[in-house]
Amino acid sequence: MAEQRWQHDYAMLALRVNQLLGGGLLIYSGPAEWRATAESEAPAPPGELAGEADRLLESAPSAYLAAQVRALRAVARRLDGGRLPLAEYARECLGLEPRRLPEEVFEQAHAELDAALPRTGGSLADRMRAWQAAHTLQPIERLPELAARAVAETRARTSAIIPLPEESVEVRLVEGAAFHAAGAYEGGLKSTIHVNKAIPFNLADLLYVIAHEGHPGHIAESMLKEHRHDQSVRFMVSPSFVLSEGLGLLAEEIVFPGDAARAWLDEHVFPEAGIRPDGSDLAAIHNAKNVLWGVWGNAVFMADEGRSEADLAAYLGRWALYSESEVALAMGLIKPSPTSPYLFGYFHGWELLRPWATTPDRVRRLLTEQLLPAGIIP
Repeated sequence: MAEQRWQHDYAMLALRVNQLLGGGLLIYSGPAEWRATAESEAPAPPGELAGEADRLLESAPSAYLAAQVRALRAVARRLDGGRLPLAEYARECLGLEPRRLPEEVFEQAHAELDAALPRTGGSLADRMRAWQAAHTLQPIERLPELAARAVAETRARTSAIIPLPEESVEVRLVEGAAFHAAGAYEGGLKSTIHVNKAIPFNLADLLYVIAHEGHPGHIAESMLKEHRHDQSVRFMVSPSFVLSEGLGLLAEEIVFPGDAARAWLDEHVFPEAGIRPDGSDLAAIHNAKNVLWGVWGNAVFMADEGRSEADLAAYLGRWALYSESEVALAMGLIKPSPTSPYLFGYFHGWELLRPWATTPDRVRRLLTEQLLPAGIIP
């Protein structure tokens, strides 16, 4: 009974903090009446919520849940006016302390891209954009059918690591979204991968996106953990999502090692789309893209320091190789906010997991156990 009461109070804390953030930062599948109660209340004072988190920490049933509560407490304190240094605040939220990366790391990724991309003219950014354009699906309305093949293949390869239950997975084009793609397990063995139809879709990234959002990425993790743990409350600015996003970036490499993704696309997708082999090294390109997620983290640090939008835009263009439209989409995400630490999870989660998730057993653990960053020791 005491643990049931704790779970209720934890869920209400998460729902109330999420309400203060404007919603969208909580994956919740608990009792509908708890959500209705939270939504009917006036917004709670964040200082009171921080105090409630302190109380819950005294009797947290597990280290995993304690870490989730600490993340909620950190955000509540931030909303109450507390201003820890960004790295320290992120550590409280994520369970690891992000660092600013030296630009030499990005220079190495650029060198990898230089070797991996076709030898067309222009700057590296020009060549990257030309490669993306050459692989852009037209019209994008064809994507759900092609993506369904990728879903079937990624599920089959993931099932070779850990058996998956039969599941309905829909790929749906959406409008007015702030994301490129998002995978959601909806319960009842039904899932949806939402893809923003306003953003050109690079078919060379098909398996990279579908594996990340689906299997063995977000959908597989959510579905398998639902059957093993109480996953009804998942606050996104938390340690669990460092591992989720790290797994997402690693997902294609797990089930398509080496050049397997390129070979599969060459056989099953590219011919129908009229895309001919161009000699590009897809695995190396995607590895470099994962490294360049670190540019986002550096930009978050720069924004926190008060650097101008012009400086931030120039940095993203220089190191992430973004076009003006891509920079414009990124700018709204990197501005300082209580949720800024989330963006650190991509690079740091991937960097943490890549040397660790090297065996089927460890991948199974990622998909089924409630792990924390502190427990990932290569």
